[in-house]
Amino acid sequence: MVKLADLPEWEREHMLEKIPAMPEFGLNPWVEGPALSRRRVALITSAGIHKRGDRPFGHGQARNDYRILPADMNTADIVMSQMSVNYDRTGFQQDINVVFPIERLKELAAEGHIGSVADFHYSFMGAGSPVTRMETKAREVAQLLKRDNVDAVVLTPV
Repeated sequence: MVKLADLPEWEREHMLEKIPAMPEFGLNPWVEGPALSRRRVALITSAGIHKRGDRPFGHGQARNDYRILPADMNTADIVMSQMSVNYDRTGFQQDINVVFPIERLKELAAEGHIGSVADFHYSFMGAGSPVTRMETKAREVAQLLKRDNVDAVVLTPV
C-alpha cells in the first residue's frame, strides 16, 4: 500500500477529503464476552478475496457485497479481485496470511489461545466501498456469524 505522501497531490487531497465523512465508532468494546480462550473466532477482511471460480468483486453496488470463505478450503484456491494502482498485491501473493490470517488463527486455536475457528469467514471489497453503504451486507454477515456461534471477529482492513 502506498503512503499518502507518495500519492500525487490531487489523489492525496481526494483521500483527505473523505476523513470528515468517516463515522465515529469509539474505543469501547460493543459487548462483553467470555475469555479469549473460549471464544469462537472468525475473520472478516476488506481485501476483496474470494474462492477461485466464485464471482469476482465488481464495480458500483457490487463492491458492497461479500464472499464466504470456508475455513477448510485450500488457501491456494483464494484469489484477489482488488485491482487498484494504489495497492501492492505482493504481500498477498507471497503469504495469504498478510490479508487473511487463517493459518495463524488455526495455530492460535491449536495452542489453546482461542477456543475455536469459525467454519466460515467473510471478505468484502474495501476499495471504493463507503462504510455507510455496507451496513445492509454487514448485518447479513452478522446473522451468519451468529448462526456459526461466533463471538469474536478479527478484522483485517486492506
